[in-house]
Parts: sequence; structure tokens; C-alpha cells
Amino acid sequence: MAAINMFLAGFALIFAVFHAVSGEIIKGSVQLNSGVFDKILKKNKAVLVKFDETYPYGEKQDAFREVASSTMSSDDILCGEVQIADYGDKDNMDLAERFNVKKEDYPVYLLFLQGQAIPIKYTGDVKSADEIKKFLMNKSGLWLGLPNCIEEFDLMVKEFFKGDAAKRKEILAKAEAEAKNIKEESKKANADMCCVNN
Repeated sequence: MAAINMFLAGFALIFAVFHAVSGEIIKGSVQLNSGVFDKILKKNKAVLVKFDETYPYGEKQDAFREVASSTMSSDDILCGEVQIADYGDKDNMDLAERFNVKKEDYPVYLLFLQGQAIPIKYTGDVKSADEIKKFLMNKSGLWLGLPNCIEEFDLMVKEFFKGDAAKRKEILAKAEAEAKNIKEESKKANADMCCVNN
């Protein structure tokens, strides 16, 4: 009897953990499936989609969670996740086949830009949220705040490097004037990290 109780308790624990993992909600991300995939893509300027196994976990999922969270402040960027089942009803396998996503490559990030038929594949480190965010900004042309970044200053830096000597002097003066309007705590935090989107 004790063995049966122990077995049932173990089974209940496994079920609870499995249920908790499968029910994870990632803030800033939407679950995509075959029924809504194209509808969602048509409505947004940039959609970063992660194709992955049904119950993703670990460092790769942590990176995705951070990326999705960082996109919440942007009206132009959406993060989505397609969980692909290679068993049972094989949910979303049609999307994996459509975009040539292979199980051995999970997670696969594809960036869909409005007006472009072919997505852009991310080929960098899937455990680095910062690298994924840089990819997203570089390929979409949209701003996404990295830690300690201020959009106005990032834009000024881009213009600075594009400009001639006179333009650079003008941008530097503007940046110095803007810097006086930032609270001291923000100045210190933003000086700690360079986050230029080159």
C-alpha cells in the first residue's frame, strides 16, 4: 500500500510539473498556430517568431522570454511562438514544413517584415537575448530598447556617424543639451553600457 501511495504521489508531482511547464505564458509573446499565423503577420510591421518544441525550457527559453518582454514597449514589433508537436496530431507541423524548420535546429527564429514575402532567419546565439534583440533592430530598422539605452540618443549616434564634420558638431551640441534634461540616476545608468544600433 505504501508503494502505491508513493507511486501516486510521484505521478501527481510529475503531472503538476508537466502542467506548469505546458501552461507557461510568456509576457510580450503570442502563441501562433496555423489558424491565425498569417492574420497576425499581416497586421504588424515586424514579427519575430520562434519555432520550437512543444514544451521549451532552459537558457534558450529564458532568452526568448527576455526578448519578448523587451518588445512590449514597441507598437511596431510583435513576438510570437510556434510550438511544434511531432507526435499525436502534429500541431503546427504544417508551419514547420512551410518555412523549412527542422527539429534538430530548434529554436529557430524567423523575422517577418510587413510587405516582404520571405522571412529573415536569425543565425546567431539562441541563448543570447541581447544578440537576438540586436538582430531584430538591425533587420527591422525599428528601435528596441536594450538595457541602459535611450532611443533619442541611439538615433543621434546613428546620425552622427552618417554626417559630415558640420553635422556631427550640430548633433553633439544637441546631445549635450538633451543630456542636461536627464536625471542624474539615468545618466549614470545609461553611461554604463554602450548600446549603439550600428
